[in-house]
Amino acid sequence: MSVMDRFSLAGQVGIVTGGGQGLGRAFCRAFAEAGADLVVAEINPDTGSQVAEEVRNLGRRALCIPTDVASKASVEAMVKQTLAEFGRVDFIMNNAGTNVWGNAEDLSEEAWRKVFALNVDGLFYCCQAAARPMMAQGGGRIINIASMSGLIVNRPQAQTPYNTAKAAVIHLTKSLAAEWAPHNIRVNAIAPGYMSNVYQKFGRPEVIAQWQEHIPMKRLGDPDELGPAAVFLASEASSYMTGAVLVMDGGYTIW
Repeated sequence: MSVMDRFSLAGQVGIVTGGGQGLGRAFCRAFAEAGADLVVAEINPDTGSQVAEEVRNLGRRALCIPTDVASKASVEAMVKQTLAEFGRVDFIMNNAGTNVWGNAEDLSEEAWRKVFALNVDGLFYCCQAAARPMMAQGGGRIINIASMSGLIVNRPQAQTPYNTAKAAVIHLTKSLAAEWAPHNIRVNAIAPGYMSNVYQKFGRPEVIAQWQEHIPMKRLGDPDELGPAAVFLASEASSYMTGAVLVMDGGYTIW
C-alpha cells in the first residue's frame, strides 16, 4: 500500500455528530472527498439534510439522522439506524458540542449541565454506542473534538464549564484508547484553537482581535484546515496512533 493509499477512506462508513454546521460540515466534506460514506448526525434536520446532500454531490452515500447527543436513547437509535442502512461503522467523529461564557460565580446550574451534557456525556454516549459494533467487526476509529481550552485557560472570556469539559474530553480519549486498544479501536482527539466560524457565532470583533494578537500565526484558523487531520485520524495513515491529541491552534498554546 502506497503512502497516499493509506489516507483513503474508500469503502468506509463514518458518522459525524453535529455534522450539519460549522466544523462538522467541514469534516463531512473532508471525509467524503477521501471516499467515505457518511451519516450526518445532527439535531437540526434542515442543516443536516443540506450537508448530506453536499456529500451525495461528491459521489458518496449519505444519510441525515436527527440526533440529540445528550440523549443516550437518541444516540443508540442513530447508531442502530446507521447499521441498518450501511451495515457497519468504521469511524465516528464526535464533533457536537456547545459553549457558554460567563463569570463562574454567576453561572446557573442549567448552563453548567448543558455544557457537560453535550460535550462530555453526549460524547461518551457516542463513543460507547459506536464501539460496540466496532468490536463486533474487528475494529474502528473514534475521533473526539477536544479543544485547546482543555489545556489552557482562555482569555479574555470566562468559560470555566467549557474549559473543564474539554479537559475531560482529553482524558476520556486517553482512557478509552487504553481500554479499547485490544479491540483494535483507536481513539484520538483534535484540539482546535480559535476558528474563523466564531465570527458568526459570537460577533465580538474586540474579543477576536485580542485572540489574534496572542496567536503566533496572527490569524484564526479555517474549519477546512482541520479536515486533513481528521482524515489522517480516520484512516490507516494513523494506524500506530491512539490516545493522542492533535493541537491545531496556530501556535496559541506555545506561549
